[in-house]
Amino acid sequence: MYALWKLTDCFFSTLASEKKDSTNSQIATYLLNHLDDIKNIGIQEMAKECSVAMSSISRFCKEIGLNDFNELRELLISIKMNFEQYSSSSKAKNRLEEYSLKVKESITMVEKSIDMQQINALCKEIQKYQQVGIFGLLKAGAVAFNLQSDLLMLGKQTYSHISYKQQLQYISSTNEDDLLIIFSYTGCYFDYPDIRTLKNKLKKPQIWLISSKQESYPDFIDHVITFDSKQDQNSHPYQLQFIASLIAQEYARRI
Repeated sequence: MYALWKLTDCFFSTLASEKKDSTNSQIATYLLNHLDDIKNIGIQEMAKECSVAMSSISRFCKEIGLNDFNELRELLISIKMNFEQYSSSSKAKNRLEEYSLKVKESITMVEKSIDMQQINALCKEIQKYQQVGIFGLLKAGAVAFNLQSDLLMLGKQTYSHISYKQQLQYISSTNEDDLLIIFSYTGCYFDYPDIRTLKNKLKKPQIWLISSKQESYPDFIDHVITFDSKQDQNSHPYQLQFIASLIAQEYARRI
């Protein structure tokens, strides 16, 4: 599951942030349309299929946070595309009820496991810091945008960006005066090579990670807000969105 999310994070964030006719967009589009074929070809053949130079393929891999083309191939080989369906009923009403129940269950899991003291502590930090960056990738990125919008309506200006590359540039420029809020359903936001190279710089800003419960987290993260989760497609992004809305609601009480 982690490999699949990493792959979609890389490719879809590229498509969402690049111009349609750009080299990176062209490569990402080809990859998404030929996921099975690409597992068995080398960088030279792929460059030919994409009508770009091999150096463009290598640069693409680095810009989406991978070490090289070999890591891209390994990632492609390891994934299995699978869409989870939660009802086999032939009746639409039953399918609606079963899906709704799954969503409600995921929200209830957050309700019973979230630490409201941490939520309020984060709201205090949001109020304190002048420079606040809110980030996530794909569905988590949409949640980050929603929180940014809610905070703006409450008079608090923050920064967010859908592009992984732009997020990376922002994070690399932060210091002790910055607050970073990271939404990551699997907790793997900082697992990308380009982010790991910033480890020393990441000790400077105040970092809050909002993630389902994991065994461990990078030591440069200052605070982690965790919640119980089944780690399935159904729960994502509803659980993260519930927490983002909760943060906005609690922040509103402070102003």
